[in-house]
Amino acid sequence: MADRVERLREAAQARHDATLRRAENTLQRMAKRGDPVTFNRVAETARVSRSWLYRQPTLRREIDRLRNATTTRPGVLPSAERASTDSLRQQLHTYREEITRLRSENQELREQLARHLGAARAAAVTQPSPPPSKTCPQQETCCSTTDTV
Repeated sequence: MADRVERLREAAQARHDATLRRAENTLQRMAKRGDPVTFNRVAETARVSRSWLYRQPTLRREIDRLRNATTTRPGVLPSAERASTDSLRQQLHTYREEITRLRSENQELREQLARHLGAARAAAVTQPSPPPSKTCPQQETCCSTTDTV
């Protein structure tokens, strides 16, 4: 009987240790990534209950510490993930070149459209309109001048 109780104790301790490791690893990952640390997020990610987290004094202190650290510096990325000044300048230069190119292209397209519309208007004014068709009641709007009846 005592042997059985001891095995149950050992199993419970092993389960507790595994859960503790899972929660600690989750905290380390969240801190490394700069994720916001809350009891809810740690509990969900580590697959443990919030009440269990609150009952673990070391985990509770660490969560509180990380929570306070992330609230004092919101949105700060690790230095390895931040863009350098030179990189941002290069992006700005590239974006400005693209804007200049697109403005030029838009101007060319406007001029091309104006020429096309002008030619179409000139052609419509200089050509006589065809006689109305007996089969098409909307001759002027839907039929071209090359249609014959």
